[in-house]
Amino acid sequence: MAANTAGLGVKPASAVRKSSSPGVLVHQAAPDGIEVKSGLIHGQEHESPYIFVYRKMEKIIERMQSDQDGVPVKTVKSFMSKIPSVCTGADLIQWILKKLEVEDINEAIHLANLMASHGYLFPIDDHILIVKNDNTYYRFQTPYFWPSNCLEPDNTDYAVYLCKRTMQNKTRLELADYEAENLARLQRTFSRKWEFIYMQAEAQIKVDKKRDKLERKIVDSQERAFWDVHRPPPGCVLTTEVDIKKSMRSKKKEADRLAAAPAEQANKSSRRQSSVGNSISEVEELRTLDNLKKEVDFLRKRSERHTIRTSKVAESFLNYYEQYVEFDALLTPPEPSNPWIADNVEFWESEKTVRDIPSRRVRRWAFSIQELLQDPAGREHFTRFLEKEYSGENLRFWDACNELKSVPQKRLQQRIREIYSEFLAPGAPCPVNVDSRVMSVVKVNLENPDRYVFSDAQEHIFNLMSRDSYQRFLRSDSYKEILAGAKKKVGPARK
Repeated sequence: MAANTAGLGVKPASAVRKSSSPGVLVHQAAPDGIEVKSGLIHGQEHESPYIFVYRKMEKIIERMQSDQDGVPVKTVKSFMSKIPSVCTGADLIQWILKKLEVEDINEAIHLANLMASHGYLFPIDDHILIVKNDNTYYRFQTPYFWPSNCLEPDNTDYAVYLCKRTMQNKTRLELADYEAENLARLQRTFSRKWEFIYMQAEAQIKVDKKRDKLERKIVDSQERAFWDVHRPPPGCVLTTEVDIKKSMRSKKKEADRLAAAPAEQANKSSRRQSSVGNSISEVEELRTLDNLKKEVDFLRKRSERHTIRTSKVAESFLNYYEQYVEFDALLTPPEPSNPWIADNVEFWESEKTVRDIPSRRVRRWAFSIQELLQDPAGREHFTRFLEKEYSGENLRFWDACNELKSVPQKRLQQRIREIYSEFLAPGAPCPVNVDSRVMSVVKVNLENPDRYVFSDAQEHIFNLMSRDSYQRFLRSDSYKEILAGAKKKVGPARK
């Protein structure tokens, strides 16, 4: 990276310039754990039509950050904390008017807005990248996040960044509404490799915690501004988007050059070879542009495949088996004895009864709501608990939807009407709590009903029970009493 940035006149990662004010950092190193893709490819700049515009802006930014006659950068003390490495919008506008000899103040504001929209400077408390001629605080972007040094980031990096923001319990790092929507969309898109994204975010947070508090504030704001440029809020312009006409012109020239190179090399090799067979074989071995494109597509698809280390897979299996080993009658001798080994079915008979529930069964209810509902005794106690909380209709609706999947075809339409009138219709006697989106999906499905007409509502209610009612059941006194009573009955028998 240092070699690449040297050709651009940009300081390397270790170069940190301190302002004349104590504790003010102007140039920051690239944050650890954040992959910044260089704008150089094989010693050449990436083909951005705006590269000359970027260079002119960067010369102005470097003059603004000069120690001698740059914009005054300082650390501001607020009521409870310090705001490091900031300057005001008024200072920026006055510097442009004075140093760049701009006569019209509107032209100065327009130039400042242009540099802010490309991410060279940004407001510390807003996602909208504009400059105001007032006392609003702004901060300069680190060179490693400049548009000329970074290729267009992909959605995986954006998902890691948003996931990391949700893990940090800080008011200044809370997600905006559009960012929360983007995170939900990316989580659906990358559902297969979300665990890998989550692990990357955790690793970056561990690195961030090792930084100084002021440095961490600067890095967080610079990273946020970088994504405000490449993933702007609704209503803002994506300044890094390349004009398709300019891009196609530059790419056509490069494609023609690459297409002509194999032909020239083939002609030279054919002249060098005396044998016709040898010349033909060498021409066939040349890697044409189409072959290179196929190889790039193949490697990109391989890189996007969801992979996980074998150690992580083995660890999850070990945790599962350690959790359930106590309930395997072949591995752990139960009380009474194992009916598959001893000629005694007392174990099976005790499992059927609701009274005198063994402790091992009660403990298993806490594994998941599926385990609770599969056990007849657990389902009965959970039903009583829901009736006490006036939410028993949720479980009845979920059971009715499961029953609908096995109803005979001749009774299907009648049963659908019964379930809808009982749980979902306006003025239903046992209404369930579903949102407007789910209700609209159900109404659309009712136009052409089948066995899965209530699937969305069933999933919504099940998630509601799993997150809310089931968790309260495990914390309730009734469950604790059942668990304590089962342990007392088992204790003397073991002695």
